[in-house]
Amino acid sequence: MPDFTHYHFLGQKPNEKILLVVHRHWFNILSQFFVVFLMLFLFIGTYLYLPLVFSSLSNPINADLFYFLENLFFMFVWIIFFLIWVDYYFDVWIVTDQRIVNIEQKGLFSRVVSELELENIQDITTDVHGVIPTFLNYGNLFVQTAAEKERFIFRNIPDPYGVKDLVMNLQKTREHKEEEQFGELIRKKVHHNEIG
Repeated sequence: MPDFTHYHFLGQKPNEKILLVVHRHWFNILSQFFVVFLMLFLFIGTYLYLPLVFSSLSNPINADLFYFLENLFFMFVWIIFFLIWVDYYFDVWIVTDQRIVNIEQKGLFSRVVSELELENIQDITTDVHGVIPTFLNYGNLFVQTAAEKERFIFRNIPDPYGVKDLVMNLQKTREHKEEEQFGELIRKKVHHNEIG
């Protein structure tokens, strides 16, 4: 397991340790980039072959218009590429020893940050659906809570079963520590009543 001791995030509590940082699976961004690659293929094809097919593009005015439209199309493709990458890179789930933090980027100028305390978790479900997700081991993880936002969704993450096991073990460890602390408090109270 990677060491996340040098990682920090805004709102991290003083004694909180980051255990896992999860991005969407690489195949998810690759499938989104497929459209961009098709557009780039179209761009290169039109740039190379349209002037050969249409002789009117050898006219300087028509050539200038053609190259202007080609550059405009290329900028459009570049913006789509950039938006897909920003959405992928800044969508992150952080699992700490106390909570789960979901940072979801929506466009360039909107970000939603939500968090879930481990003690509020009621149920965890994984969903790996399809041949490719099964072979590449990625899918969705649903965390059910009793809070206002009923479901916390990890979308298209790698190794959803491993993340599920980590969160469940953290929850059980936390519950066990709370039971021990409660038992210690009761023992101290009983001991104090016996002395007093």
